[in-house]
Amino acid sequence: MTRAKRIWSPNHYHHVVSRGNWRAKLFEDELDFISFLNILHYTHRSTNFEIASYCLMSNHYHLMLKTHEASLSKVMRNVNKYYADYYNKKYQVQGHLFEKRFFSKPIYDLYGLLEVSRYIHLNPVEAKITDAPQNYRWSSFPFYYYSQQRTPDYFNLKPITELFSGRNENKQKQNYCRWMVKDIKIEHLNK
Repeated sequence: MTRAKRIWSPNHYHHVVSRGNWRAKLFEDELDFISFLNILHYTHRSTNFEIASYCLMSNHYHLMLKTHEASLSKVMRNVNKYYADYYNKKYQVQGHLFEKRFFSKPIYDLYGLLEVSRYIHLNPVEAKITDAPQNYRWSSFPFYYYSQQRTPDYFNLKPITELFSGRNENKQKQNYCRWMVKDIKIEHLNK
């Protein structure tokens, strides 16, 4: 039986998820997280794409990704291959690192962008890894929460921040942060 053809819409973001084989850890230590982010940077240099939200968990990751010229499959094949090569060499293992081909779903409307971004950023809170999303280092939420953080070249806040009112980008980011936690109790996030 053949697999269904993957939907790729270069004009839309996609929610992309990839999980470790047998739900095993993809990221064993801090260097693994850093290496994955470096791979995103390296891949971005050769294949143009942008990310509006991401979260790296121990055994999976989420990206809100938009590719431009190259297909989503090509970009993700490179990211996952480079990371699998790094991981297998570092830990001296062989075989499949990822459970199966990555999950992806196009996001066609603005509300979907917000909801997927919120879901991605609240992942470590829901998993009880941290009590507030801005405290989780391996997520893009700190780029929204802390106004002075320099963003990676592949990261684009505007698709999310422009959906909120405010006289400048910092005010828009604050409004996004407030909206994001509107239904959960995180006292110190309400600036």
